[in-house]
Amino acid sequence: MKIYDAENQILGRMCTFIAKDLLKGEDVVVINAEKSVLSGNPRWKKEHYQVKIRRGDPKKGPFFPRYPDDIFRRTVRGMLPWKQAKGRKVFKKLKVFTGVPEEHKNKQAEKMQAADASKLKTTYITLGDLSTSIGAKKRW
Repeated sequence: MKIYDAENQILGRMCTFIAKDLLKGEDVVVINAEKSVLSGNPRWKKEHYQVKIRRGDPKKGPFFPRYPDDIFRRTVRGMLPWKQAKGRKVFKKLKVFTGVPEEHKNKQAEKMQAADASKLKTTYITLGDLSTSIGAKKRW
């Protein structure tokens, strides 16, 4: 089982590595999902995700998540072969948490150097800030 800390990590780059690990057959746990980063203009990112949420019918869908852990899972899901049985099977091996749960407090979490947001030269927004701006109630 691999444990990744998403604090100050670029969301898309981190999710590509996680998707590859899942397809290899590993169990993956992600902690601090609300602290992961989306690069780009924060105002544009908020508008982009608002459009995704407003799309469709409130009763029939398509539905898009508002909470950081759910958005993280949905991003990884987009990188897996979801329409095949293999993709759905490996997606169940992914656990995403906001904050650090008790069972993973004392375990060592990995940080990916390829996804480090400190090297960004552009503006960015954290997944937690994005979630609150698109209507999620703070539960982390």
